[in-house]
Formats: sequence, structure tokens, C-alpha cells
Amino acid sequence: MEIIFVGNQTITEFVLLGFCVRAELHLLLFTVFSVIYASIILGNMLIIVAVVSSQRLHTPMYFFLANLSFLEILYTSSVVPRMLEGFLQEAAISVAGCLLQFFIFGSLATAECFLLAVMAYDRYLAICYPLHYPLLMGSRRCLGLVVIAWLSGFMVGVVIIALMAQLRFCGPNHIDHFYCDFMPLMNLACSDPSVAQVTTFILSVVCLTVPFGLILTSYGRIAVAVLRVPAGASRRKAFSTCSSHLAVVSTYYGTLMVLYIAPSAVHSQLLTKVFALLYTVVTPFFNPVIYTLRNKEVQQALWRLLYVKQTETND
Repeated sequence: MEIIFVGNQTITEFVLLGFCVRAELHLLLFTVFSVIYASIILGNMLIIVAVVSSQRLHTPMYFFLANLSFLEILYTSSVVPRMLEGFLQEAAISVAGCLLQFFIFGSLATAECFLLAVMAYDRYLAICYPLHYPLLMGSRRCLGLVVIAWLSGFMVGVVIIALMAQLRFCGPNHIDHFYCDFMPLMNLACSDPSVAQVTTFILSVVCLTVPFGLILTSYGRIAVAVLRVPAGASRRKAFSTCSSHLAVVSTYYGTLMVLYIAPSAVHSQLLTKVFALLYTVVTPFFNPVIYTLRNKEVQQALWRLLYVKQTETND
């Protein structure tokens, strides 16, 4: 039910407008995004199962990848189901529910920023310091880096949501987006949102530019190390892997930077939604394929697991 209060009265719920397209396209979009969402969940679940079940994959790289997969399952699940609901009916959400959605999404997105930097650093150590790698990236350090990434994300989320919770919303309750994002909520606030906006801007600059800078530095040094290897299949494979990683990472960080550091650069709300789709749906869809599922070790682990299951069923 749509509820709008004006004046000094506080609204109790928001209505997510989603994608303003013709009604006959709603079912098609619902089907397409449902398939993509199912693929994201399935792909990331396969990675987690493969890493957990295979002793050969109990290495730092796959430990980080399993964490990334788990994070992206939560990350997309905080946004996509509500977006799918909007294709079938009016997507109403309470104010508290809206703030909770942004807190979960924002915390996980920030955690992913740090985790991607950790993964790039891990590859840098493995390629540039192969002899010292087991000592430099031991199990305790791996666990510590992952805990720091997760905690950092949620600490940033707590700070931002604490400031947003102090705002009053008493005007229009229509959010022109497919999920509760920061700027659309700030545009609906009746009280002064400047403190929340400045704080979010500063935290966004730090949480986006610092990890992205570390990633570029790590891959830059990896490229230098690879160039020292004689030309051949191994060099081509290394450059192919690094370029695909950088393409996805750059898309993820680039769209977040545009929307959270320089939102005024995007003048169309439709373009804002398209950018949001890139980091909420597109990159989580490609990450399992680019990082892991095309990896022979993961494929072998999944085939072994499937073979064992079939054997147990036949017995």
C-alpha cells in the first residue's frame, strides 16, 4: 500500500519505483534477472562447495575466492529479490527496512572493495615472491586479512547508517531506484543531510581509492614480473588472466566511484540505475567465471565431487 504524508508527519514506508518501462516488459525483465540471479547463486555456491570439499584447494587464493563467493551471494541477495518484486507488483518497503537494506548492501560492498585488494596482494606475493610466499601468506595472516576486510566493511556501514537513522523523512515517499541507495534517500530527507553526505563522501573516497590503488599497484608489479618471463603460453595466460581480473575490478570500482564520489557527473536517473546494475548484478555474474570456474583445478574438484556423489547413489 502506498502511503504519503506531508508536512511534519513522518512517512512509514517507501515505494521503490524500479525501472520505469512498459508493463508488457515486466515479465520479460523478471525472467531475465531471475535467471541471472539464479546463475550468480549457483556459480558462487559451486565455488564454495569445491573449495571446502577439495583438499587441493585449501590454499590462500581459494580461501579468499570462497570468501568472495559467500560475500557476493549475500551482496546480490540484499538487492536483487526486491528488484524482482518490483517487476510483479508495487515494491513497498518500510523506512526501517530501507535503511537495513542499505546497511547490508553498503557494508558488503565496502567489504568486497577491501577483499578484492587482499586478493590482488595475494597474487602479487605468489608471483613476485614465490619462495617466500608460504611464509608471507600463512593461515593466520589469511584469516586476519579476511576478518579485517569484513569488519572494515561493517564498521563503515555502522557509521553511515547511524547518521542516516537521525534523518527525518516526511515528504514524498517514492524512491526512483530499484533498491534503497544513499543519494535517493538523501533527496527525500526533510532534515539537513549534509553531515551524512560529507561523511559518506570521505569514507567512499578512502574505501574506494585506497584499495583500487593497491590493486593497480599489485597488478602493475605482476605485469613487470611477467614481462621478465620468456614469451610463450605461460606469459599469454598470465596476461589474459590479469586483464580479465582488471576489467571486472575496474568496472566494479569505476561505477561505485562515479555514483558515490562524483554523483553529479551522472545527470540521468536511468543511467544511475544502469551503473548500479553493473556493480549489483553484472560483476557478481562474471566474477565466478573469471576468477574460478574456468580454472582447471576447480573444474577437477567439481567433477570429482560429482563422481563421488554418483558412486554413492549407485551403491
